[in-house]
Amino acid sequence: MIKKRRASGARRARAIVILPSAFTLGTLFFGFWSIVSTIRGDFTLAAWLILLAGVGDTLDGRVARFARTGSRFGSELDSLVDVCCFGLAPAVLIYTLFLQTGDWSWTLAYLYVSAVAMRLARFNIEQGGEAKHHFLGLPSPAAGMTLAMFYPFSQTPFFAEYLSALPWTKIIPGGMIVLAVLMMSHMIYPAIPRLSLRTHSGRVGIAVVSTAIALLLWDAALVAFPAWIAYILFGAGKTFVLGLQDRLPERGPVDDELQAEETERRDVEYEDMTPHWSSQRDYEDAEADREEGV
Repeated sequence: MIKKRRASGARRARAIVILPSAFTLGTLFFGFWSIVSTIRGDFTLAAWLILLAGVGDTLDGRVARFARTGSRFGSELDSLVDVCCFGLAPAVLIYTLFLQTGDWSWTLAYLYVSAVAMRLARFNIEQGGEAKHHFLGLPSPAAGMTLAMFYPFSQTPFFAEYLSALPWTKIIPGGMIVLAVLMMSHMIYPAIPRLSLRTHSGRVGIAVVSTAIALLLWDAALVAFPAWIAYILFGAGKTFVLGLQDRLPERGPVDDELQAEETERRDVEYEDMTPHWSSQRDYEDAEADREEGV
């Protein structure tokens, strides 16, 4: 009976550990499907699949924290998946829509994907793959979903009536480079707080998520792209205000860690460095050698 209980507990533990990785691979599925949809010319589906990948990216981290199964493997897997879903997939979509005319225009998409990869690598080093309160630099999912959701927004009656005359063939490629720069910057962007009724930040998180869901259900194509633009501008504005108040850190987390390693000193017990003699004769022989200058 005890062996059966242990075997059942082990199976449940393995299932709990596998669950966050399953969410991550589901996110990869949406990202890869988005690339396939772009190749097939279904741009609307490709854009919405990137948004679904963003939802999956949010869920896998929260599932890992809820199940207390976060691991280095899960963090690295999540970063690799994010490069595909929020780097490669939106870059392929924007390239297909705007960057096929010039011989070297595709390099803009390459620079964006490179920024996503470097942003994620820096995120793993500086913030340990998890942002508890804020992000240093624009999160790659936010950048990817901003690019992706432009196409559904461009198909709305509001866009056709008020915004269609703008030179979007230049604005979007230029915006892609701006997003790359923001990802590599140290601008402060808020993270979604943990949902809880016990704390103020948790209640704010519930209100934000509930409002976002309500707006998406109302008209996702009209709301999503402006909402991400507002998030980007909010982070830039917040960083500017904090900079005027001299409240920004002088060094990044990596600099602090390196400084700590350079200044770290180990206390040495000098008594431990005193030689121990196995016998009185060994001590006398050593003293004799010292006096003779040996």
